[in-house]
Amino acid sequence: MRGKGLSEAQMERYQAHLALPDFGPLGQRRLLDSRVLLVGIGGIGCPAALYLAAAGVGGLTLVDDDTVEITNLQRQVLYSEADLGKPKAEAAAHRLRAANPDVRIEPHEVRLTASNARQIVEGHDLVLDGSDNFATRYVVNDAAVLGGVPLISGSLYRYEGQLLVVRPPETACYRCVFRVAPPEAPPCHDAGVLGAVAGVIGTLQAAEAINLLARGSSGLAGRMLLVDAREMSTRSVEVRPDPACPLCGSDPTIDRPTAVAVCETG
Repeated sequence: MRGKGLSEAQMERYQAHLALPDFGPLGQRRLLDSRVLLVGIGGIGCPAALYLAAAGVGGLTLVDDDTVEITNLQRQVLYSEADLGKPKAEAAAHRLRAANPDVRIEPHEVRLTASNARQIVEGHDLVLDGSDNFATRYVVNDAAVLGGVPLISGSLYRYEGQLLVVRPPETACYRCVFRVAPPEAPPCHDAGVLGAVAGVIGTLQAAEAINLLARGSSGLAGRMLLVDAREMSTRSVEVRPDPACPLCGSDPTIDRPTAVAVCETG
């Protein structure tokens, strides 16, 4: 299907994209020819996956080794009570295939680790990280940077969320911004999280992904976006590549995805 024009059915389905300036049929064709990896199909990954599928991203790889629990349903919008106990990757794939048959869904019920990250990332045009722990975020970042694959990393804490776009080698990577791993936060059901914040961050992830894939541009390159739903405020912080970064700096010491030691809070 790569390189071909749009069918009449696709022209109708994606008409709202085709009407956009600087998007049009070429941008939609690029989406249909793209393959995106989503790491974590939870609060952030659910809305991101749903909007990417609706937008017509041709291939979505879903990586999550967790199962659906009742506490997830407050914010993980792909699932219902009928999915309790099912693997998240499987349940999400079922919903996404129903949403758009144009999209090829590949669910993987595995945990992304330092040993398998490069293999999983390989062959994708973009990575979206919605994982719920710092250890995984560092490994995803390493695999994406080493593979030259753009990464959009999102995270949540209570009323707040943040978004970082990594475009190797032009922008700062996750290790440039967080050289030392912060203490691991408690799970969302313990620390608390406003469910709609997950929707905001996941939707912004999808919007940036679509911009990168269809238009080749990112409004967040070189900045980190911070969202506070309690104050209803957003701000962005400039992030610059760190020449001393052990992964993407001038004298790197990391040549493979590397797990980091993360301290527990408390």
